[in-house]
Amino acid sequence: MSRPIVATINQQALRHNLAVVRQAAPHSRVWSVVKANAYGHGIARSWQGLAETDGFALLNLEEAILLREQGWKKPILLLEGFFQSEELALLDRYRLTTSIHSNWQIQALAKAQLSAPLDIYVKINSGMNRLGFRPEQLHAVWKKLRSLENVDEMTLMAHFADAEKADGLIEPLQRIERAAEGLDTPRSLSNSAATLWHPEAHFDWVRPGIVLYGASPSGQWRDIASTGLKPVMTLASEIIGVQQLSAGDGVGYGYRYHASGEQRIGIVACGYADGYPRHAPTGTPISVDGVITRTLGAVSMDMLMVDLTPCPQAGIGSQVELWGEQVKIDDVAHAAGTVGYELMCALAPRVPVEII
Repeated sequence: MSRPIVATINQQALRHNLAVVRQAAPHSRVWSVVKANAYGHGIARSWQGLAETDGFALLNLEEAILLREQGWKKPILLLEGFFQSEELALLDRYRLTTSIHSNWQIQALAKAQLSAPLDIYVKINSGMNRLGFRPEQLHAVWKKLRSLENVDEMTLMAHFADAEKADGLIEPLQRIERAAEGLDTPRSLSNSAATLWHPEAHFDWVRPGIVLYGASPSGQWRDIASTGLKPVMTLASEIIGVQQLSAGDGVGYGYRYHASGEQRIGIVACGYADGYPRHAPTGTPISVDGVITRTLGAVSMDMLMVDLTPCPQAGIGSQVELWGEQVKIDDVAHAAGTVGYELMCALAPRVPVEII
């Protein structure tokens, strides 16, 4: 590895965060959500840190098969179900649980030649208006699915649009309760935010995602600061150059920053081609040799600039944390006008990854 940038994945932090989830929802089983290649952490290098979970939830058949081939024998849930009827043969072979959210999926399931029935999750539209059957359709859909020989255990599933808010579940839960009246069935409703902050929605299975990786579902680190959640991914690099500025000197493309006086800056081997947010403005938090400082000017493809005023001892080779234990990914994302989810998922393939 010649370029000094590296991402580290802490499997112990994954285990710890799963334990935090279990403390928050002690009476529920846990689907650990590892979609989007485990939120950019790499499913192959992350799943063992979550091996105490009750099941994994994801989107891609390829990732589900990877888990099976690496030895995972417990449940796997396809959150968006199957996309082609031909895929049901693979669901059967690898014994995958599928969500059902459309009538064509019901028809395909009815016609499929399976070796054994599949467990299914029936998705209801809680008002978010993405996937799911409308509440008034639920009883008819349930009756139809229950009559199929290819269907084994059925669970009611929904997703919440506003679980970060204290009152964000009142209306969706009422809608679900009215629709499901008379149905005696397990339920899986809670995402990360509902798992942390809405015990009334825990039911049989919770489905945490972002909190397993140590970031906040609200996008604000302060909202999870008291939970004990630990960052799993650290993105680190080094200073590879130093410049001494005079008053009026510009920095980077477009000269988006000008020095107001004598100032020493460092150039860091990290840019938007590594997954750092291009729109991160001057002032985005960053750590140099353990001291919090700020970025300066525009982020380049391969480099960014930092203010060395708070850390005059720093120079070429000084250690830089872009995000991790000291610099919270939520704080970097907030400065850039996005969320920690995006930064995790945007980690570039060219960045080497090490496992702790």
